[in-house]
This record gives sequence, C-alpha cells and structure tokens, in this order.
Amino acid sequence: MKNPPYIGRFAPTPSGYLHFGSLVAALASCLDARAAGGLWLMRMEDLDPPREVAGAQAAILQTLETYGFEWDGACVRQSERHEAYEQILQRWFNHGLAYACTCSRKQLEPFNGIYPGLCRNLGHAPEAGAIRLRVPEVEYHFTDRVQGLQRQHLGREAGDFVIRRRDGLYAYQLAVVIDDAWQGVTDIVRGADLLDSTPRQLYLQELLGVPQPRYLHVPLITQPDGHKLGKSYRSPPLPADQATPLLLRALQALGQPFDTHLHYATPQELLGQAARQWDAERIPKVPAIPEATLQSLQ
Repeated sequence: MKNPPYIGRFAPTPSGYLHFGSLVAALASCLDARAAGGLWLMRMEDLDPPREVAGAQAAILQTLETYGFEWDGACVRQSERHEAYEQILQRWFNHGLAYACTCSRKQLEPFNGIYPGLCRNLGHAPEAGAIRLRVPEVEYHFTDRVQGLQRQHLGREAGDFVIRRRDGLYAYQLAVVIDDAWQGVTDIVRGADLLDSTPRQLYLQELLGVPQPRYLHVPLITQPDGHKLGKSYRSPPLPADQATPLLLRALQALGQPFDTHLHYATPQELLGQAARQWDAERIPKVPAIPEATLQSLQ
C-alpha cells in the first residue's frame, strides 16, 4: 500500500501580526511540504474573537505573500466551522464522554493546571459551564521527527480538558484535530510549545477514528528574558522590506544550509532553493533558541 500523500498546513492565530517566531514555524512547515512534493494549506485559527486584533487576518496573509509564500487552495477559517465542532461535541456529551464543568479558576488554582474531576459525575446541563472531555488513565506516546520519543499520562499529567469554554467558544484542542482530519493533513510541523498538547490530540484522533499525522516540532525562538517570541509579549511584526534577510535568519534557526548568493535573492527564489535543500534532520533538537544567538544577516 502506498503511503498517504503529504498534506501540511500553517495555522496562524489572528491575535496579532506575524513575528519572527511565526516565520520560523511557517518556513519549516512550507519547506517540509514542498520538499516532499506535497500540498501546503493555510488555515486561520480565529476561534477567539475577543482576542482577535482588527485587520490581523488580512495582514498575516499579506505578510506571508510578501515573504514569498504560496499556499494551495483557499484559506480556511475556523470561525466558519462551528457547526462541525458542535456536532461532535454534542455526540460526545450525549454518550457521556464529555460533561459540563462549573468550576471557577479560583477553585482550580491549587491543582496546577491538572483538572481533579470535581464535576465529572455531577450531571450538570451542557449550558451550565464549560464542557470537558473525560480522559482515560492511559499514557500516550509518539515519536517526533526532531524531538524524539514523547510520553504523557493523560490522567495524571493533563486531566479532563476543556473542549468548549464557559463563554461558548470552542477550544483549540477540539477544533485543530477536527480540522486537520477534515483537511486530510498528514504532517504537522509547528512550534515546540505545542509538544505538550499533542497527547491530548492523539486521544481526540482516537475518539474520532482518524489517522494519526506525523509530527515535527521546531525549536521556539525566545527573547532575552527567556519568553518565547509571541503576540502576548508584543514581539515586533515582520517588516515588509526585510523579507530576504529574515528568511535567511529563519533558515539559520532551522539549521539549514544556504549559499551566500541568496543574500541578494528574491523571497520566491530563496524559498525555491531552500525547499530543494531542505533536510529536517538538521533542525536543532532543543526546546528553544535565544534570538540573540542568531547571526544578523541583514
């Protein structure tokens, strides 16, 4: 039997503009797909309107185009997929796999992010609070293509997790798994901050009866204070006139070789050569890379 075709994706959140850490993740996912002769899809993870920055969706897509990225097909928006999420959530609730939780954040503070099951058997109506998914007392494991073997015992290390928030917004864990399966994604390339989420997603895939994708988690890019580059820390957006030098710095962060003539290449030329030379085994097997250690190529 032939291996399934390669389908990858990049799925930014419009809670801010693209920054250098986003660029590294986008570059890795795009090059991995192109090197395999596969598809590279674009999905906007706009699940949280209160946190969305006005104009960020258009700005993200414009920046990616300026930096030479081309994706296959139309951009999918999770805000248009609520019916699919609700259908599955209701099925699990009706079969006792999910339940309503009325616990407040203050009640849960002593448990260090691991839900202790306080509402598991209370039978609250679905509109009473957040909806949590029951997890089994099972250890899930997977082998990341860069970071190696990963293990997590769902019951002890995660606990029953939220799939729809108290305010009615669907949780990332639920939506990402449903949409990856719906789009036929075979390979997920993303930042190492999501390694910890993967075992929960494996369980969701099991419940849905869908294939498990291959995973590749790239190192995070951190600021001098150790925080990852991100929208919540006001990381600077990507400047349009620095596409080639910043793409080269992103290649450097990913451990990829490049020729000196690429300093003068267009973004499209750079991406084309980088895809031909892509070697995922060169990606550093580290959780994070301080941005200050990356040589300036401007």
